[in-house]
Amino acid sequence: MSLFRKHNASIFAFALLCIMGVGAFFSMRSDSLTFDELAHIPAGYSYLTQQDYRLNPEHPPLFKDLAATPLLFLDLHFPADKEVWLQTKEAPPWWVQFDMGTEFLYRLGNDPKQIIFFSRLPMIGLLLFLGWILFRTTRRLFGNAVALGVLFLFAFSPTFLAHGRLVTNDVAAALGAFTATFLWLEFLKHPTKTNIFKAGVVFGIAMILKFTLALLIPFFALLTLLFVLLNNRISGLPKELGKYILLGSLVGIIGVAGVIFPVYQFHVWNYPADHQLRDTAADLAAGGTSAAESVVVSMSDIPILRPLAQYARGVLMASQRVSFGNTTYFMGSISGSGFDSYFPTLYLFKEPLALHLLALIAIAGLLFLIFRNAKRLSSCLPVGMVWLRTHFAIVSSLLFILLYWGFAVLGNLNIGIRHLLPAYPFLFLIVAWSIKETHAHIRHNLKKPFVSVVLLLGIWYVSSSLASFPSYLSYYNELAKGQGWRIAVDSNYDWGQDFYRLLDFVERNNIQKIQLDYFGGENAEYWLGDRYVKLDPKKVADDLSQGLTLKEAGVTEWVAVSINQFLGGVANPVPGFNQSTDYYRWLDQYTPVARAGTSIFIYHLTQ
Repeated sequence: MSLFRKHNASIFAFALLCIMGVGAFFSMRSDSLTFDELAHIPAGYSYLTQQDYRLNPEHPPLFKDLAATPLLFLDLHFPADKEVWLQTKEAPPWWVQFDMGTEFLYRLGNDPKQIIFFSRLPMIGLLLFLGWILFRTTRRLFGNAVALGVLFLFAFSPTFLAHGRLVTNDVAAALGAFTATFLWLEFLKHPTKTNIFKAGVVFGIAMILKFTLALLIPFFALLTLLFVLLNNRISGLPKELGKYILLGSLVGIIGVAGVIFPVYQFHVWNYPADHQLRDTAADLAAGGTSAAESVVVSMSDIPILRPLAQYARGVLMASQRVSFGNTTYFMGSISGSGFDSYFPTLYLFKEPLALHLLALIAIAGLLFLIFRNAKRLSSCLPVGMVWLRTHFAIVSSLLFILLYWGFAVLGNLNIGIRHLLPAYPFLFLIVAWSIKETHAHIRHNLKKPFVSVVLLLGIWYVSSSLASFPSYLSYYNELAKGQGWRIAVDSNYDWGQDFYRLLDFVERNNIQKIQLDYFGGENAEYWLGDRYVKLDPKKVADDLSQGLTLKEAGVTEWVAVSINQFLGGVANPVPGFNQSTDYYRWLDQYTPVARAGTSIFIYHLTQ
């Protein structure tokens, strides 16, 4: 087809990325500061201007550095002389990074909207760069048709559009996982000096994009073992495996010594050594200090090892969070240790139904291709060996999805579908490749119906994406019946993105007082001033239980509540969850008169 000629494919790819960029940009402008951005933005600015990594060590620095780069060209004030930054008294608690965000954005005379806007621009650039990498890599390996299919699924993905506009590291993690994996495959096929160097540098970069990408280490070991088994005779296995272990170790050394160490050295340059030691010991003390954590604390006290100690501190902090979990609302219940069905359920409801159907077609096609080729294999080879060897990139993609999904499902950190994003590029590749190959090998009389079904599903997929603009973050598919918030909230639905829309509602309705319980990064008092009254739902519930009226309990005529906050006060606690969960029952009897965006419910209460 002329569409899939090289020149035309490049034009179409450019158009897809432009459409994605426009959707991301204009939806970003209307979204207020989300919860995690309140910590990430000032942290990145502090890294570049202070060379001090005391803030937000549980996330690697690279994406925050990127987001903060435009801020260097603005005339901003930084609280370098305030205790919230100096932290001279004792090891700061975890939430001090959010206090620092409030100070930096709202209390020093800086323009918060300007900071948020310019911090998000590089994130959109990173999103589009990932799209370009996907297209370029898949076109080189699988041709124009597959490359355009992958980019099509990526460009209209509501999940990528939702999180690719925000100062978070999930899209960066997807970029690191995909790029590092395919450079590792290139290294396995051609272990030249150039490929070793490229694989090492990109591996190091991936490690400082998201700590969960440490999973690439066992994944690459598995790929290496499988590659050697598929491409060598039994007698040659020890020698070949030994060679790859040696060269793979060299890749790791390049990543650590050439990327991780110098980047972290820059970031701890002005971080006082005694503070790093103190803070590391405090951060890793939760739940008792393990042997590994004791080693990292000791490394923090050795000058030459401080950069690696700071990196290891972040890895261990991320591991703790995955192990300990987070308070999570899910399907009417609330837990502090996660739900086994969380990610499968979120994937079912948060991704477009058209994608699910395309994936089912791809799976059926993949099975068809495997069994079709199995019948033609030489009798002297184990069934499937030839197919595995000739389709090693596809096999590797399947293995990564299984590994990453297994890690997510077994972990206790249930705070968003975004944590599965590193697996999505591999999923898109498998879907696009399988559909293309199935079309090429099915009977001629089935080709036109097959193409028609795929095109209709593609149109449905685009329609789902366009219809969700600008509320990509709260997108749920048709199975949720317009009530996705009943399934899960947090970064799946309510992350604070609708605060500006609440401000518009207050202005349009000339509201003089509004009581608010807000979940997100914005500072309500800064924007609303005297019109803002903080809502304490537990106190109201206690007052009402003692027979007081709403007015006597201090409830104003207008009340606005983030749905994330509301559900925490009406959900059913799972066994073992000991926190109060019934403090919003008093509001449950009222019907919201409006919503700010999708996530802030607004009530007009009679007194």
